[in-house]
Amino acid sequence: MAGKLMKTAAAGAATLAGAQAAVVGGLLLWDRHRQKERGSRRPPQPGLFGTEVEESQMTIYTAGGPLFDDMVAAIDSAQTSVMLQTYIWQNDAVGRRIMDALNAAAARGVQVYVIYDLYGNHTVPRSFFGQLDPRISSHRMPPLQSQIWRGPIRYTGLSHSKILVVDDETGFVGGFNIGDEFAREWRDTHVREVGPAVWDLRQAFANVWNEGRSGSTRIGWIPPQSWNPRVRVASNLPVQLVYPIRHMYLKAIERAEDRIWLTTPYFVPDQQVLKPLMRAARRGVDVRIMLPKESNHVVVDWVTRGFYTDMLEAGVKVLLYTPAMIHSKTATIDGVWSTIGTANIDRLSLGLNYETNLEVIDEGFAAEVEKVFEADAEHCELLTAEEWQQRPQAVRAVELALLPLRGIL
Repeated sequence: MAGKLMKTAAAGAATLAGAQAAVVGGLLLWDRHRQKERGSRRPPQPGLFGTEVEESQMTIYTAGGPLFDDMVAAIDSAQTSVMLQTYIWQNDAVGRRIMDALNAAAARGVQVYVIYDLYGNHTVPRSFFGQLDPRISSHRMPPLQSQIWRGPIRYTGLSHSKILVVDDETGFVGGFNIGDEFAREWRDTHVREVGPAVWDLRQAFANVWNEGRSGSTRIGWIPPQSWNPRVRVASNLPVQLVYPIRHMYLKAIERAEDRIWLTTPYFVPDQQVLKPLMRAARRGVDVRIMLPKESNHVVVDWVTRGFYTDMLEAGVKVLLYTPAMIHSKTATIDGVWSTIGTANIDRLSLGLNYETNLEVIDEGFAAEVEKVFEADAEHCELLTAEEWQQRPQAVRAVELALLPLRGIL
C-alpha cells in the first residue's frame, strides 16, 4: 500500500511539474513574439530631482543619459580612488564609455576597483572585460563561490548592487545597469550623494571587496562623520548572513500612518512582507504599489498576478506602468522615510543576493521621491478589484499552475 501511495504521489508530482513546464514554455514563446511585434519603447523621463540632507547634496535621476554623463564626469575627476560595482555591464556605447573612463583614471594613477557579476554578464564576451587596464583591481563575482561547501547559503547569491564611489566624496546607487538599453528603453531611478553621506556607500563596497582578502589587497577603513545620520545604507552581505534590507522595509511599513508608495519591477513577496502591507491598507494607510504592466520577465509577471486578489481586497492600490519597463526600486512612507536602491521585493533580492539600498529619513528628500512617484503614476493604469474579478478562467488557471514558483523567485 505504501509503495502504491508513493508511486501515485510521484506520478502526481511529475504531472504537476510537466504542466508547469508547459505553462512556462508557452509564456516564454508568447512573450518573445510579443516583444518582436512591440519593438523598443522609450519611457517618459520625469527629470532630475534634488535636495540637501545633512550637508550632503542628493540628486535623483530618472533617465540614463544624465546619469551616465555624471558618472563619467565623476570618474574623470577622480584623484585618488574609484569603486564600481554592477550587475550587468553591456559591451555597447554606454558600456565602453564607462570602460574608457575607468581605464583613463587608472592610467593617471587613480586606484580603481571593479566588481561585476558573472551570471549577469554571461552573454557579454569575456574579451570586453579583458580591455580593463591591468592596473585596475577587478573581480568577476560568481553566483556559486568555491567555498560553497562551507555553507550553501553563505557562498551563493548574485552581485546585484549598482554602486559607484569616487574619492570617498561622491557616490551613486540605484537600479540602472550599464548599457544602452537601460539608458534609453527602461524607466529606472538612481541617486547621487555628494558629501559625508557617502561613507556608508563606500563601506558597502569595501565589505564585499574585502571578504577573503588580506594585506594590501584590502580597501582600508576610514572613519564616518556621524554616528546617527539621516542618510544610511542597508546592504545585504550573504557571506555574513546579513540581510538588513528586508528588515528596513518591515520596520518602515509597520510605522506607516498615512501613505506607503512603493515602486518595484518584480514583486514576489513572502507572507511576512505581504501581510504588513495589507494590514497597513486595512488600517487606512494609502498603500500604492507601482509595477510594470509588462516587465522583461514574463513568468515573474504572471506569478505576481497571483497576489492581486488578496491585495485588492485588502485595499492595496495596484498601479501598472504602461509606457515601458519600469525597473525602479523605490519607496516613500508618510512623507518622512524613503529608500532608493537595487533590491526588488522578492526572495532573491531580500534573502539571497548582494544588494544595496539607500535609506533616507528626511522630509525634503521624501517630497522629491513623491514627485517622482506622482510623475510616473500619470502613465499607469489603476487596477480595480472589479476589473480583476472579471479575468478569464484560463488566466486563473495559469496563475494557479505557477503558484509553486513563489517560493523560488
